[in-house]
Amino acid sequence: MAVETVDTPVRDTVPTPARGERSLTGLWFALPFLVIYAVFMIWPILAGLWSSLFNTSLAGGDVEFLGLSNYAELARDGAVWDSLWNTIYFTLLSTPPLVLVGLVMALLAHRARRTGWLLRFSFFMPFLLPVTVVALIWLWIYQADFGLLNAAVQWFGGGRVAWINDERTAMWAVVICTLWWTVGFNFLLYLAALQGIPRELHESAAVDGASPRQRLWRITLPLLRRTTGLILVLQLIASLKIFDQVYLLNEGAAAPITRPLIQYVYEQGFTSYRIGYASAISYLLFLIIMLVAFAQFKIFPAGRDD
Repeated sequence: MAVETVDTPVRDTVPTPARGERSLTGLWFALPFLVIYAVFMIWPILAGLWSSLFNTSLAGGDVEFLGLSNYAELARDGAVWDSLWNTIYFTLLSTPPLVLVGLVMALLAHRARRTGWLLRFSFFMPFLLPVTVVALIWLWIYQADFGLLNAAVQWFGGGRVAWINDERTAMWAVVICTLWWTVGFNFLLYLAALQGIPRELHESAAVDGASPRQRLWRITLPLLRRTTGLILVLQLIASLKIFDQVYLLNEGAAAPITRPLIQYVYEQGFTSYRIGYASAISYLLFLIIMLVAFAQFKIFPAGRDD
């Protein structure tokens, strides 16, 4: 009796790399980014910290180790604290409207059917403009002699106002300019979050008799909590780093009523050539920004939406 044999094909087995080899392979892929990050982020941070301990100057000369003397000087420098207050004051004035206006704009554009594309374009377009163009536009609006805003005020019977130089209006002028220029970014984040909310949730709530206001407060806004937290932190950090629009609106002049801390750092480092002292002041702002970021992680912990 013949017995048939069936040849079973031999499967080629590919050796699986060891865990250590896989980790090393991943490290090689990440190495270019790590090098760039170390050169352009870690090294400048360490170099600035090291520079803050010396009397480094752009004018050259002997470099002397000062220890914490630069930090002791900034503690006594009234201009530092005035500039820091201007920065904090601007942040307090600008952050709420930048968040709320961005949300309202996103709700309008999301609900619009025929004009949605026009609203998206109109709301986001100012954010694409360079800061020099934005400052030039608002300089013409705020100009005391023939500006558009004063023309409107005079048409209603009012007098001329030096919007940028008047202590009562200068900071608000910067806030309005910043709101018009940068709110488009917050609008875009909110609009993306709104488009990610399932339509079935609103339809089910409408079937159950929920009004549009109830759907807004009970469905939309709670689901936007994470996005609001992200926008709030990004806006706080951006406002604390304000410099460009203030510098350009004042045409490069040092205006104490609106001068932010970064502008004072610039003046000390590149006008007075005191790089060491400017580095020490910049680390004061760096510490504040780190505290804001740390507070965000506590208030909005990752992975929680409740």
